[in-house]
Parts: sequence; C-alpha cells; structure tokens
Amino acid sequence: MDVELLYFADCPSWYLTRERLDQALRMSGHPEVEVRLRAVETDRQARDLSFPGSPTVRVNGRDAFPTTAGTYGLTCRVYTTPDGLTGSPTVDQLVHALRAASQSHASQ
Repeated sequence: MDVELLYFADCPSWYLTRERLDQALRMSGHPEVEVRLRAVETDRQARDLSFPGSPTVRVNGRDAFPTTAGTYGLTCRVYTTPDGLTGSPTVDQLVHALRAASQSHASQ
C-alpha cells in the first residue's frame, strides 16, 4: 500500500492528519506502511498534482476523500466529519478509507 500525505507548510491541519493517519494505519492492520510526505510549494505545482488543498491523503495514487470541486491551489482543505467541518478527517474516516483502498487493491 502506498500512502502519501500532500500538504503546504502554512496549513496547520496537516500535522494532526499525519498523527491520525499513523493511528489509522495501525488500526487497519498496516503498521508497516510508511507515509510519504509531499510538500506542495507553488500554485503551479498544486495544479500539476491536482491538489485540492492541505492536507490531502492519497492511497495508491488516489485521493482517499475525493472532491468534485475541481479547483486546485495552496488552500486549507475542509472535511465533513460526524462533529462537523474540520481541517482533518477523523481516525475512523481514515481507517475506513484505508480498508476500502486495501480491498480495492486486492481485488485488482
């Protein structure tokens, strides 16, 4: 499993997402997976990477929480969680996304 966390330095939410992602990997049975951090530093790079905002979690090359907005740039991303809108998905949401990606990858 390939897990990547895309972020930009001025976004405070990527730190929490990193912590939650590590927890979710352990809980989903993938404690050996290393999260690759990828800093996005320019608007051009954001467009080239189809980066909808920070933080973005990609599993096996796909956004774990796809959006339909179609806008890319150096912005903070917002996630809908059971507790409302926030800058990071919950651990449970990340576990679900990792398990779904793992099952999808195994069936291919």
